[in-house]
Amino acid sequence: MITPQRSPAGTRRARVRRKTLVALLWFWLDAVAPAASPGVVLQAAAERAVAPERPSSCREVTAGADLAALLAAAVPGEALCLAPGDYAGPLRLGPRVTLWGPRDAVVHSSGEGTTVRLEADGAALLGLTVDGSGGRYDLLDAAVHVQAADVRVEGVLVRRAVYGILVEKSARALVCGNEVVGDASQTLGLRGDGIRLWETRDSLLEHNVVRDGRDLVVWYSSRNRIVGNRVERSRYGTHLMYSHDVEIESNEYVSNITGVFLMYSRGTRMRRNLLAGSTGAAGIGLGLKESDALLVAENHFVHNTVGIYVDTSPLNKAEPNLFESNVLRLGEVGISFLGGAEGNAFRDNELRDNQDAVRVEGRGDALGAEWRGNDFDDYAGYDLDGDGIGDVPYELRSLSSDLISATPVLAFFRGTPALGFAEAIGRSVPLFETRLLLVDPVPRVRPLSRRLSNEGPGGPRCGLR
Repeated sequence: MITPQRSPAGTRRARVRRKTLVALLWFWLDAVAPAASPGVVLQAAAERAVAPERPSSCREVTAGADLAALLAAAVPGEALCLAPGDYAGPLRLGPRVTLWGPRDAVVHSSGEGTTVRLEADGAALLGLTVDGSGGRYDLLDAAVHVQAADVRVEGVLVRRAVYGILVEKSARALVCGNEVVGDASQTLGLRGDGIRLWETRDSLLEHNVVRDGRDLVVWYSSRNRIVGNRVERSRYGTHLMYSHDVEIESNEYVSNITGVFLMYSRGTRMRRNLLAGSTGAAGIGLGLKESDALLVAENHFVHNTVGIYVDTSPLNKAEPNLFESNVLRLGEVGISFLGGAEGNAFRDNELRDNQDAVRVEGRGDALGAEWRGNDFDDYAGYDLDGDGIGDVPYELRSLSSDLISATPVLAFFRGTPALGFAEAIGRSVPLFETRLLLVDPVPRVRPLSRRLSNEGPGGPRCGLR
């Protein structure tokens, strides 16, 4: 077979086409991606946390030494500094004892139980690698276990452990700049939690990177801060349950089943986070279950099956939830309600490029929520005075949603031309009276420019509260 040769003119045309495609791609990245996925700067911040400083005064420990015996003999306030090499666990740190090492100082699990325990006030584990743990899920075998006050776990690499860093019944713990890597070969349900807080208060999780774990869990733990972390390829990026007055700020949740889920929790403040790539049938950026008095502001929800899922929240209508200045883009559903929308206020949010901006399960509506100043990309009104606010209210009606509510098997056809055509007919030729789902009396006619902020030069440091 003879392969035809391109003429010089044909070659030039192919090059022009390639250059045009590249130019269009760069245009999209510059014009669309900053609004859709601005968390690139946060990824750099989370992964360049400054390594913990070597203590100014410490006892030198050579590789292979009996580190467990040296720690048992350490006096309060003493610091041990490891040389690069291998060390045997399990280890236990006493009151105000510091164990520091470079990343290539590796503490290995014995194959049973927890590898490093910090169960005395003021202990600190800094910089080194903890490799492995026992294999008992029921006993919570972990790489690092904290159960004390004023403990620091900083700059540590955790790998090949069932559970990563467990903090239980503690106060004022600092867990910062660590990297916890789970076992990606295991199914999600058989992995342990990357970081877990249990009955822990007034603590800080900051600038950690968690990959391929199960959950980052905060249960029965109030007044904690979760700031500048990155969680990816896990089940729950952060899962709160019965945990009140928690701050979740400037984190990245990427390619998890659910970015953040808040259950039975009150007073959460969630600001400037990126929640992206929670796809699949169960994919949710932010999920709420019976949670009250929440502030959800300036977050970016990008390419999630459901951006925000609201289930019977707030439970107490006297403690309303506020969703303000968030960006929800490129999802199947921007905001989904189950169990009513009353007690929620949505102000100055951007909902663009979603298959459905708002969806209400069953035969309900979202009229009970407050909608004000939101930007809907399917707004068909006008702005004669040019103030950026539509001169007529935005009303959302959906024939396809009505059809699916009446006949649930039609949900199989979501996203197909068939239901798209039905929706277009319902809007242009109103032969059927469709449900009114929501009304925004002052919709925006153009999106506001919103980006997530960078940490600035030099990288983040730990413990700057």
